[in-house]
Amino acid sequence: MNTMKIGWIGLGLMGTPMSQQLLKAGYPLTVYNRSKDKEAGLKEQGANTASSPEELLGQSDIIIIMVTDDKAIRSVFEGEDGLLAGEGDGKVIINMSTVSPAISKEMAQQCMAHGLSYLDAPVSGSVKQAETAQLVIMVGGEKSVFEKVKPVLETIGKVALNVGDTGAGNAAKLAINTLLSFYTQGLAEALILAKNNEIEPQVLLELLGNSAIANPYTKLKGEAVVNNNFKAAFSLKNIVKDLKLSRDIGLATPLGKTALATFEAASQKHGDEDLIAIYKYLDNSN
Repeated sequence: MNTMKIGWIGLGLMGTPMSQQLLKAGYPLTVYNRSKDKEAGLKEQGANTASSPEELLGQSDIIIIMVTDDKAIRSVFEGEDGLLAGEGDGKVIINMSTVSPAISKEMAQQCMAHGLSYLDAPVSGSVKQAETAQLVIMVGGEKSVFEKVKPVLETIGKVALNVGDTGAGNAAKLAINTLLSFYTQGLAEALILAKNNEIEPQVLLELLGNSAIANPYTKLKGEAVVNNNFKAAFSLKNIVKDLKLSRDIGLATPLGKTALATFEAASQKHGDEDLIAIYKYLDNSN
């Protein structure tokens, strides 16, 4: 059994299956979530629960955070009974949320002042990859701290790489999600062009699957369109959030501007659905 005690904050679509990997690997796990009903399943599987981030810190050697945005991060750290209210004692905070490099740099400085180490470690992959520990993890922060927690990260993902200083993991994730938006909009537009010329989506997908540009993502999201399945694995509103963060760190290229405008408009109609619901928005606007 692993003896390093892990604390986990954030039990959403990704946080729940990711934290379950740690339980499977035998790590003692304590969880905290603002909506307490989401803790029940982990508790049944052997996790302990904490009443606040501060209490969680006291019970853990490593604290992992998986929440929605910068505002939620600030609440976790600076809120009443937040992480910064506790005793650091050399513990490590790993922020796996997709947030801005700026908030990571700010929280890293505050952690240092409280005797804590901080890594930003967002992931590439969605719910399926989280459930099978196949996420790709990109880490910003001190290499010595990364090496210390690398075995924990490798329990959650198939690869964990230290990509640079604090904030570099966040920047790498935003670059990946920017490309993801291009793929998604491109696939939607190709499917619509084919359909408007009496080529069924499944036919185009078979052609794509046997072409030089075949990839698993096209197959996954193409099948979602064919099956009219737009249940969110990664929502439109969240890709809009990430594209805005990309814009804030310098994305000003033609495709970047177009993707943000299109996804933002699609999100106004289908924000809680999967990002491939951009297909529905574009199809209905023809």
